[in-house]
Amino acid sequence: MTAAPTELNKSTESSELTELTDPRTGRPRGTATLSREPEVAAAVAAARIALAEWSALTPKDRGRRLDRLAALIEEHADRYAAREQAGTGKPGAETAGEIEQVVDLFRFYATAARTRTVPASGRLVAGHESWVRWEPIGVVGVIVPWNYPLLMAAWRCAPALAAGNTVVAKPAETTPDSLELLAEHAARALGAGVLQSLPGDRRTGRLLVESAVDMVAFTGSGRAGADVAARAGTRRVSLELGGNAPAIILPDAPADTYASLAEAATYNAGQSCAAPARVITLAENYEDTVAGLAAALGSRLAGRDFGPLNNPDQAARYDRLVASSTAKRNLAAGIAPDADGARGNWRPARLLADLVYDDPAVTEEVFGPLLTVQQAQDTEAALALANSVPQALGASVWTTDLETGLDLVARLNAGEAWLNCHLVQTAELPHGGRGTSGHGTDLSVLALQEYQRPKTVTVRVTR
Repeated sequence: MTAAPTELNKSTESSELTELTDPRTGRPRGTATLSREPEVAAAVAAARIALAEWSALTPKDRGRRLDRLAALIEEHADRYAAREQAGTGKPGAETAGEIEQVVDLFRFYATAARTRTVPASGRLVAGHESWVRWEPIGVVGVIVPWNYPLLMAAWRCAPALAAGNTVVAKPAETTPDSLELLAEHAARALGAGVLQSLPGDRRTGRLLVESAVDMVAFTGSGRAGADVAARAGTRRVSLELGGNAPAIILPDAPADTYASLAEAATYNAGQSCAAPARVITLAENYEDTVAGLAAALGSRLAGRDFGPLNNPDQAARYDRLVASSTAKRNLAAGIAPDADGARGNWRPARLLADLVYDDPAVTEEVFGPLLTVQQAQDTEAALALANSVPQALGASVWTTDLETGLDLVARLNAGEAWLNCHLVQTAELPHGGRGTSGHGTDLSVLALQEYQRPKTVTVRVTR
């Protein structure tokens, strides 16, 4: 299903428009607004007006409204699914699961708004009583990517709103659909101006960063993240800038290792920042790993088990990285017969083996349904390879030796690490990057502090 073009064409006379395409077919599916200075200024001004009332609510009342928003998303899950699929081409099962996660996130933060951890308070200085107030930052500009249009919006917006901020959120140019619907439901559940959608392109994003917002939360590429940080100046910035996740497979790995990694590498067509990308195994197990992964990936078909790449630019980038690889073995699966491979952005699951250590497919985040395989002489060399790239978001280790596995997990340079699994996440556990993967925390109660600032209050109680 695709959203009706009229639902997306709500521009003002001063706005520019962009044509939207269906990544499954490459065919036009409507138009969307490219917001410019007037729209950005109006959205930020509306958020500023709404801030006073929203931030003054008790955590209990904010929680009730966030829970109401979660109920609206759940009630209209079919509409959200249609919009998500129109912009991303994801299979129905993936889309349904992600919408369930979005509902869970808003419900989680509806409760988390009332449970806070604070520094020590009391008589910390003789004759004085002190405590800490946690206050919202203000108006938060949120910029989310095209790989998870609704889910990434929830990751950013739910804790920001729970902390008492108002939000102006800009979706990716190719996927404005579901965030527009979320903003409509937020207006009903939270109040006017509390959460707004600002459709547009990169220029819109730059205008939002340079506007009168108090903080910017950005999820996207490293290059764009550096630009956001430079434009934001001294204002707080939270950045999630992608990954290039290693998966260390030891000879005693569980029997389901290859199938589990193949599924994680092709979920959302590999367009997940924490998806496994670089498989590293010991020389003694190298050929078995290549064969096992090739078989597991070969059983997963584009168009049946996962969707297309999101847009022609990403498809071209993927093709460039594959073409420039030094891999001596380039093993590709297939595309389901009913997928429109000629016009859509479909790419098969792929395995690259026998490649040099500085191969572009190893050093860059490919962001597609692809795994590379490298070999190391021992576990220390495998760990060194895993930590050899500047990105440090996710990583996994696969072994039935619990002591060895826990030791390697502890020494991996990653914000999130898994043992004998990959991409297992929940609202209660924090997610964030290191190195060029950015900084800041998504998910868990710790994310509330991303969008709050402490104020210490000290009162002299004796003369």
